[in-house]
Amino acid sequence: MSQLRVLTLPSARLQLGADLSPVRIAFRTWGRLSPRGDNAVVVCHALTGDADADAWWSGLFGPGRALDPRTDFIICANVLGGCYGSTGPTSVNPDTERPWGSTFPEITVRDIVTVQQRLLDALGVRRVKLVIGGSLGGMQVLEWALLDSDRVEAIAAIAAPGRHSAWSIAIGEAQRQAIAAAADPAAGLAVARQIAMISYRSRDALEQRFGRTTHDDGQWRVSSWLRMHGERLVERFDAQTYLTLSQAMDHHDVARGRGTYEAVLGNIAHPALIVGIDSDVLYPLDEQEELSRLLPQARFEVLSSPHGHDAFLIEIEALNDLVVAFRQSLLHAQAVA
Repeated sequence: MSQLRVLTLPSARLQLGADLSPVRIAFRTWGRLSPRGDNAVVVCHALTGDADADAWWSGLFGPGRALDPRTDFIICANVLGGCYGSTGPTSVNPDTERPWGSTFPEITVRDIVTVQQRLLDALGVRRVKLVIGGSLGGMQVLEWALLDSDRVEAIAAIAAPGRHSAWSIAIGEAQRQAIAAAADPAAGLAVARQIAMISYRSRDALEQRFGRTTHDDGQWRVSSWLRMHGERLVERFDAQTYLTLSQAMDHHDVARGRGTYEAVLGNIAHPALIVGIDSDVLYPLDEQEELSRLLPQARFEVLSSPHGHDAFLIEIEALNDLVVAFRQSLLHAQAVA
């Protein structure tokens, strides 16, 4: 089993102007880097995810699967701004010798990827066969294609937009206000998670699973399900980290500082797998359809599921099949060339 490792960078200049020093990035790897450094696969995690990609995407790992450690050197890093070992609000500010907390500088998805690029430099990675991720991970995927176009060969963005819509910003803002309004940030985080879970699932999924059923004490089963998810997140996550990363998602716009949205996406020449979920409330299918139209070499696939946005973590077999087929098509294209 691969162990969590940490790389420390002396400093990082952030997109919105702040400097951060030092910067730690915690990561895991699977497989071995080839002598030529050309077999890397980068996995990018979602908002409250972590570097343990073989846990939350276990069905994508293994011989003949989408992520095969026999041939791939797989890398997954905890994001900058997170709370699982990489520098974030829970880290100690060297100037004050106290946790950064609310003083941690604003970051962007672009900052997250810039730090990951430096990790790959340190590991000796010269070529990246594929960058893949869902939700916030998919946003990172698109930035990878733009920031490191020469090193990256192909991308797979799942249930992710090229820029955060007003709809998605509004959902995130409601969650942040829940944290801000609570006397106890942990209690606010629990409510924020409940709001998020409503956007991660679909109406049909909740109706099919819960309907109007209650427990023996009369409590709605769907209500206790929401409370359970809130409590579980509080056990493993940090409120200020949630604020930092949700704001980074709101900043997400691949066109920022680069040109028009259409032109910027049109410049991504990589073979791309774009996967949308037909029941996704948070990032509706038309956002991925738009991406596939604007990316010159996009392959668009629909993951059909009643589970909403979270289907990219639930419908593992179907997702694995889509990624395997995409990677096989890349090998075929290389053979023909």
